[in-house]
Amino acid sequence: MQTGLEKTRQSFLGNIGKAVFGKTTIDASVLDNLEEILITSDVGVDTTLKIISKIEARVAKDKYLNASELDIILKEEIASLLADSKAGTITEVIPSGVKLPYVIMVVGVNGVGKTTTIGKLASQFHNAGKKVVLGAGDTFRAAAVDQLKTWGERAGVPVISHGMNTDPAAVAYDAVKQGVATGADVVIVDTAGRLHNKVNLMNELAKIKKVMQKVHPDAPQEVLLVLDGSTGQNAIQQAKEFTKATEVTALAVTKLDGTAKGGVVIGISDQFNIPVKYIGVGEKIDDLQLFNKDTYIDSLFSK
Repeated sequence: MQTGLEKTRQSFLGNIGKAVFGKTTIDASVLDNLEEILITSDVGVDTTLKIISKIEARVAKDKYLNASELDIILKEEIASLLADSKAGTITEVIPSGVKLPYVIMVVGVNGVGKTTTIGKLASQFHNAGKKVVLGAGDTFRAAAVDQLKTWGERAGVPVISHGMNTDPAAVAYDAVKQGVATGADVVIVDTAGRLHNKVNLMNELAKIKKVMQKVHPDAPQEVLLVLDGSTGQNAIQQAKEFTKATEVTALAVTKLDGTAKGGVVIGISDQFNIPVKYIGVGEKIDDLQLFNKDTYIDSLFSK
């Protein structure tokens, strides 16, 4: 993770050093500089103001805080805003006691790495000995169906597909049906990657859920929203739209290796109170990692 977040770390940590340069205490000018650093790291205005307010309260209480302590204080405040993934390994993603298969419905706009995320997840589950079924429910885009089939072949897992311009709910139904019939551990269903009219999006996702529940009453147990971390505040805007359209229970933030905007993870986790479950820090299958807030924070502040 440290390598994947290198660009963010260099920008973030280097600027914090500049913010306290020549200062002995954390004063108003240090906090002004810190505010600018957090916003330009795409932490987001609301979350930045929350962090600054908390540090101001600590400064007011302790009267004298050494500028060299800013790193430690900032780490503590960021940690308080981040929800941790409760899973330490991919097999722990499936909560104990749930009715199998564990059905994950994946949502997100085109281009964020949604289908690739599904493929990597399928590979990781399969390699961990789990039986997986994929549903190619993004029937709006031909490339999405073909891409998921390729991932399925690569991972050695079956892909249920009806082709392009077919009913995504029917694909989801058949995928869950096969998962139940074959005793699968996990079923991952792709959905259309477009932010069309919110009412249409809401209706489509509601329909997909409803037909899956005809086969598996608890499905989906997880709705995973995939966001492109390199788009910064645009990722937060997408999260706003999707959380209005459907209940999102987990987040995957991709493409963090190619950007200095890795601070967006902090803002997303804080603003939506939804755990970031996975982060993408590279092209390889294992570069989709389970999010661990301690590792993430250590990677940001590693010198």
